[in-house]
Amino acid sequence: MRTAIVLGGYGLIGSACMRALADAGFRVVGIGRSRRSAMAADPSADWVIRDIPTITTEEWRDLLAGADVLVNAAGALQDGARDDLEAIHVTAISRLVEAVAAIPLRIVQISAAGAAADASTAFFRTKARGEAILAADAGDWVILRPTLVLSQDAYGGTALLRAAAALPLILPRMLRDAQVQTVYIGDVAAAVVAAARREVPSGMIADLTEHEARSFPDLLARVRRWQGWSQPVFRPVIPSVLLSVIGRGADLLGHLGWRSPLRTTALQALSEGIRGDPATWEASGRRPCRSLDETLAHLPATRQERLFARAYIALPLAIGTLAVFWCLSGLITLFDLPRAIAVLSDRAAPPSVAGAIAFGGAIADLLLGLAILWRPWTRPAALGMLALSGAYLAGSLVVAPDLWADPLGPMVKVLPGMALAVLVWLLMEER
Repeated sequence: MRTAIVLGGYGLIGSACMRALADAGFRVVGIGRSRRSAMAADPSADWVIRDIPTITTEEWRDLLAGADVLVNAAGALQDGARDDLEAIHVTAISRLVEAVAAIPLRIVQISAAGAAADASTAFFRTKARGEAILAADAGDWVILRPTLVLSQDAYGGTALLRAAAALPLILPRMLRDAQVQTVYIGDVAAAVVAAARREVPSGMIADLTEHEARSFPDLLARVRRWQGWSQPVFRPVIPSVLLSVIGRGADLLGHLGWRSPLRTTALQALSEGIRGDPATWEASGRRPCRSLDETLAHLPATRQERLFARAYIALPLAIGTLAVFWCLSGLITLFDLPRAIAVLSDRAAPPSVAGAIAFGGAIADLLLGLAILWRPWTRPAALGMLALSGAYLAGSLVVAPDLWADPLGPMVKVLPGMALAVLVWLLMEER
């Protein structure tokens, strides 16, 4: 049985490639850095859990021993707390190529339409540098460049597309000059299988895309109709200046571990258009990629699709609300600590105990409000908020039960915050 190794095997494209290769009779091994994400993608698959950019040339030789094809579906959009473009797009490929110099292994590189040495973003430039290393030094290789990939799964740009199309009553108009082509994930996976079977010649560089391009607002409107939402009431124009500000803010969140599809690289790529030329792929005798209408007809918009789109909007709102609420709670207490202490000491709590509870609670509130913004700590912080809220409620029943009858309802209002923390804990996951 032939063996295929897929880098980034639990990603949007990587997981589809693993399934297609397995269906085609390959023994498939996926490589990625998160065991939790790997198990969520396919708990029955063979996995090697490694951070790909840290794998040395010697380690690659061991990992690739006996393999027939390697599919590189690993990648990152922009530098951030968890990603290094140079490491994943260039250094890793350089080590790979060196490792397979004496091995009869085909490398199938999943790149991106628009990759070029003089591109406007580091994403495309580093992709192009990796391609150049592969083309110059590898013996057997194929480079596939998909345009905007549409799949039953959603991540990054495709998730944002679904979410923007699902906004209640609103369909934003933005990037009106951007021309976008799409490709169905099944066509990408089929192309990878064809390359793995050596049904296309070594040295091929081919875009994978439909023929027609359309404006981004038109694409957004078509996705909204596909999802089954009613016609929007408002179609506000989002100016490029506002998008730029949003992108810069998303870049800052990238340093907190968030891979927002609104980062400047994604917005720049969209504004320039996502275009490809299917001529090379079709000239090799392969089936043309599906059009957008064919893709959407092949992907039913179920209730789960609509719930995901709305939840994708709700999650950052919930996280931001919790961060502001808990940080303000801590800061207000610290700025007026004597008054906070008096709330407890007036109810027979010893001053020293009241002071420790008020000060400690304020610091805990502030730390939890900040922690939920750090991507690796978001779920633990949400659980911490639940636990501390529960402690506040239980303590109030002992020390200040009269607060439950307060007309402004200070204790009752804790409950919606707890529900919001539960929502964040439930919705947070790795891809």
